Amino acid sequence: MKTNNKTRLHRKLFGALTSIALISTASILPAQNVMAAEAKQPNILLILADDLGYNDVGFNGSTDITTPNLDELANNGTSFSEAYVAHPFCGPSRAALMTGRYPHKIGSQFNLPTKGSDVGVPIDEQFISKLLQNNGYRTGAVGKWHLGEAPEFHPNKRGFDEFYGFTGGGHNYFPEQFKKQYENQVKQGHSSINHYILPLEHNGKDVDENEYITDALSREAVNFVNDSATDDKPFFLYVAYNAPHVPLEAKAEDMAKFPNIKDEKRKTYAGMVYAVDRGVGDIVAALEKTQQLDNTLIVFLSDNGGKLGKGASNYPLKEGKGSVYEGGFRSPMLFHWPEKVASGQRFEHPVLALDLYPTFAALAGVEIPTGKRLDGKDIWSAFSANENPHQDELFYVLRHRKGFSDAAVRRNEWKAVKHGNKPWQLFNVETDLNETKDLSSANRPLLNDMIREMEKWSWDNKQPLWFHEQFEGAEWRLKGMPRFDQTFKTTK
Repeated sequence: MKTNNKTRLHRKLFGALTSIALISTASILPAQNVMAAEAKQPNILLILADDLGYNDVGFNGSTDITTPNLDELANNGTSFSEAYVAHPFCGPSRAALMTGRYPHKIGSQFNLPTKGSDVGVPIDEQFISKLLQNNGYRTGAVGKWHLGEAPEFHPNKRGFDEFYGFTGGGHNYFPEQFKKQYENQVKQGHSSINHYILPLEHNGKDVDENEYITDALSREAVNFVNDSATDDKPFFLYVAYNAPHVPLEAKAEDMAKFPNIKDEKRKTYAGMVYAVDRGVGDIVAALEKTQQLDNTLIVFLSDNGGKLGKGASNYPLKEGKGSVYEGGFRSPMLFHWPEKVASGQRFEHPVLALDLYPTFAALAGVEIPTGKRLDGKDIWSAFSANENPHQDELFYVLRHRKGFSDAAVRRNEWKAVKHGNKPWQLFNVETDLNETKDLSSANRPLLNDMIREMEKWSWDNKQPLWFHEQFEGAEWRLKGMPRFDQTFKTTK
């Protein structure tokens, strides 16, 4: 990278002070301070898969789906056994990732409306992209947005210099199919067109995309990396694949990599995961070719658990996407950064997607603005020391559905779960990962304490700013949701 003005200034200062030292005994600026001043801000590459199952990558034990590029990153970096996103659905999870807030605190606890809207994640919540952009980073977003479609919520307004992708909650994969569907709807005079077939865009302008979408997104990520090599700024690149989210659509050559998978859904899903892995390999190769890999922190994770019945596996976790059991919001995750992240390690303590915002800011040497609330913490020191960054702390997941509020709260090895109208349960998730042995009767005081703590946490939750479907809004009002009086009811 080119030397920036600040670095040149520091070098001139160091040279001047050194000259003075040659002719006098006056103290000079300590060498370590100069080194700190000249330390490079790291590039940050955040790669997010969509609905990827916990057991659907090799580094988490998959035996039928191969992910060689992700596995290489994990083998040369650190993978996480207990990484948690903030919500078991796409939109709220992404809102938490960008804002560092639980989505319930900012009214973003539902996916955005399916048929389009003028709502989005509140603009007074500064995204991590905006914070880094304001502090000298070149920023790019590629892929799925799902955080607001109106102009004021567009990625270019939320801190991204470059955006290539789609603003809705998903997209079909084969242009030769979805472009024809789109043209037919336009010819028929439709103004409300399915988001999954809309043209992709670059910085607000429609583009004529002709590649399989996963490959197109990987191509644009590679382009951003290559362009960044000639820029004197560090970069923050957010690559949000929509795979392996439905519709299940894979390239024949990718599916052919898995001749031993007989189930059609699983085979298609495997091909979609393989395309993501191939794309990650291309991005890493670009980083290496442009000599940026050594100064790049790569983070890979999924936005929520895999969708059961659509090809995913969350083994050995219970349930999947949408659930407050482990399969709903425990994600595969890895860190890779040569010489900075331990190689071939497995981090066995809980970490939160909410932690990424403050951790990225700290690594970039950026101060969190006064008044900006965060629900996670900078975990870098604890992570580097292989210590639990959330020892004795509580963290939460909450999903509203069908007149109920499913809830879970974890502290250390203990996890309390409220599912539907069933009583609260208590599990030791260190010894009972599948959440089959309810220990509530023998640990009632502990369970009640955790329930009361989550109730306190819930008091400043905001009413939803939108609902995914109209019936959800009607149901919310008819059922008097969120019905926390029932959710946090304790028993003796």
